Amino acid sequence: MKAIGLLFVLFAIYGCSGKPHIVEPDVLTDSSRTSRLYVVSHGWHVGLAIAAEELNPVIPDLKERFSGAEYYELGWGDAGFYQASEITTGVTLQAILWSQGAVVHVVALPVSPDEYFPGTNVVDTCLNAEEAESLTRYLSNSLARDAANNLMELKRGIYGDSQFYDGEGRYHLLNTSNKWAAKGLKSAGMDISPTFKLTADSVMGFVEENRKDCSL
Repeated sequence: MKAIGLLFVLFAIYGCSGKPHIVEPDVLTDSSRTSRLYVVSHGWHVGLAIAAEELNPVIPDLKERFSGAEYYELGWGDAGFYQASEITTGVTLQAILWSQGAVVHVVALPVSPDEYFPGTNVVDTCLNAEEAESLTRYLSNSLARDAANNLMELKRGIYGDSQFYDGEGRYHLLNTSNKWAAKGLKSAGMDISPTFKLTADSVMGFVEENRKDCSL
């Protein structure tokens, strides 16, 4: 029993320690909720999507790379697994046991995510100014930069007008793509505990139950 308890404690501690770290909103107020955040389920993982006008000022490299985007969808994951042309047992085990690093997948969307991904589970919630600002900082902190503070492009993305970038942090069993999304929701002011949010269903279920409507 002691061993199980120790494993539980290690799980909780290690599960909270991976980069990128949560960015807590500076001040939570009752100001109007005008920034819409979309959470998109892709089956095994989820992506976070927000308006380009919200993210471009924080990550200007994206505006240069994706002209005319209305929204950006971002996902974070293992460099080898996420960019692999074929998913094999070896690729999967390497991601879980000895990941070589992380990447961020950025997709430029010309329309809203619920229009772009028809037939896909897409849930939206609305943020106030403080929550939107801390979320965009979290997304920015998820991207690695070179000595000149530029994003580092890797392979072309998986679908649409998309691009892989070098990411911060390291993927492992307790720091997954879905936990990255949960930390994004926490950064957006949602009362979520990312530690055990390791599946897409657990993240989507939380958003569905706790979503907030936009207000003027």
